[in-house]
Amino acid sequence: MTLNQILVDTDVLVDYLRDHPLAANYLEGLVVIPHVSVLTVAELFAGVRDGKERRSLEILLETLQIVPLNGEIAELGGLWLRDYSKSHGVGLADALIAATAKSKDCTLVTLNTKHFPMLTNILSPYQKSS
Repeated sequence: MTLNQILVDTDVLVDYLRDHPLAANYLEGLVVIPHVSVLTVAELFAGVRDGKERRSLEILLETLQIVPLNGEIAELGGLWLRDYSKSHGVGLADALIAATAKSKDCTLVTLNTKHFPMLTNILSPYQKSS
């Protein structure tokens, strides 16, 4: 049996960095090395504070397989942005993250499934209580 590859979205990693127990349980229980889009890396650094928080992020990123953008991902992401931006409010980052997951044949792990109407291979690993 082969294990499915996963690509983790920004929201799950933010929860992990904030010590959310459900995110920690999920990510620490994985038996595969998760992929992450280079866009997620940018989103994480955009919100990080210098010091301990930044070091925690850097340590986390060392455990992930970072996937760069390429022409195939850019093309598919652009087409998905065209097709879903008005009807579903999909932004450029989400379209490119979805295209990255598709290009790597990964299941996208996210809490925001509504941002990814173009994907069928998607997983929401936990729900946060309101």
